[in-house]
This record gives sequence, structure tokens and C-alpha cells, in this order.
Amino acid sequence: MSIKAVIVEDSRLARNELKELLKSHSDIELIGEAENVDLGYELIQKTHPDLLFLDINMPEKDGFELLEMLDDVPITVFTTAFDEYAIKSFEYNALDYLLKPINDKRFAAAIEKVKSKIAAKEEENGSSAKLTESSQIFIKDGEQCWLVKIGEISHFEIVGNYTRVFFQGHRPMLYKSLNQIEEKLPEGSFFRANRQQIVNTNFIATVVPWFNGKLKLTMQNDDEVEVSRRQSYLFKDRMSF
Repeated sequence: MSIKAVIVEDSRLARNELKELLKSHSDIELIGEAENVDLGYELIQKTHPDLLFLDINMPEKDGFELLEMLDDVPITVFTTAFDEYAIKSFEYNALDYLLKPINDKRFAAAIEKVKSKIAAKEEENGSSAKLTESSQIFIKDGEQCWLVKIGEISHFEIVGNYTRVFFQGHRPMLYKSLNQIEEKLPEGSFFRANRQQIVNTNFIATVVPWFNGKLKLTMQNDDEVEVSRRQSYLFKDRMSF
């Protein structure tokens, strides 16, 4: 297993410390480093790493803002000198949290977690150009943030220039068009019900005939979605009705 990693960290000393620690782990390939969020974003978009070592407290933009900018979030290990971020980092579903200065034993434990996570993802999903059920997206709506798996999202809905995302009782807004989102979604689970909505078929509770050859779906959270007439034919064929 060769794991591609990048470091986004404003301190050159801290970057060098991480590079020194990585020398003991030959299966981790460091493919780049960046000293701020904007450069980190460009690096991640260009290299598509498996693993991100991410500092939280950086000038201008912090590590959480970088996650917000990404469509597909790599496995993330936060690194910081401030222990007050520890609990918050796990609220973002970070795989691990390393407090500077980082010792060899603690770093090795984090790497083992990374290997286990990647091996499980490869076994479950294989490689794909699109997002998978276990891919994570970062959503920030006001002061609240989530790192949510694609497979946990029940449906999407256009609201002006935003898209509302429904998952686990939450309904935050994402500043992306529904078409942008649809291009990335795994085709096996998600279905375009109409111009305004995409549903995860795993979260459909009931399907009933509706007017003019349409269908009406009731989602597990009791939201109702009307399937357009054209899409109703496709839905019936797909679901073998």
C-alpha cells in the first residue's frame, strides 16, 4: 500500500518535524506541502492525496476553512499546538489529532489508523472517479460545521443559489449548484427526481402514484418529493416497478 500525503502547515519547523517523522514510514509518500490554506487547496486539487496533515491555527484562513473549500475531503489528521481544539476536531470527523510537539509513538499510532481506514475504503469501494458512499464532504452553514459521508445524505434540494443538504435531522446549505453535486454523486444510490431535488433511494420510505403519471416519494424524515413525469418513467425502470 502506497499512501499519498500532503502537509498544510504554516510553520516551516513543524513541516520539517512531520517530514522527519514520515521517514520511518516508507509506505507514506509525501507528495507536497503548503504553508497556507490557499496554496494547500491548489495542492490538494492538483494531487488528490489520500492523507492530509492539517494545521488548524493558520493566518488568514484556518484549517477548518480549507476543509470547507474541498469537494472530497482526504483522510485528515489535524496537527496543532493548541489542545483546546482537540474535542472540536473530532466533531469534524477527523481521523486523529496530534498535539505538537509530536512524539514518534503517537505519530505511529495515527499512521496505523490511516492505513486501516484506507484499506477498508479500498476493499469496500475500489477506485472511482466519482464520490463513493463513504466519501466525506465538508459543510459549513453559519457557525455550524459537519464532515458528512455521502451515504448518510437522504436528499438534496435547490434553494436559490444554494443547495440544501438533508442528513441526520440537519438541513444546512451548501454553496454549490445541484448540477455540480449530481456530477459527483454515486449513480447507484442517488436519483434526480426533478429539477429541484435529488434523492438517495436508500432513504425512500414510500412510493405512491401521483397526478399525470408522476410519482410521489416520502422520505424517511417524512419530507415529500414529487418525481417529474419523465423521471417517473426512469425511476420505475430503475427500481423494476
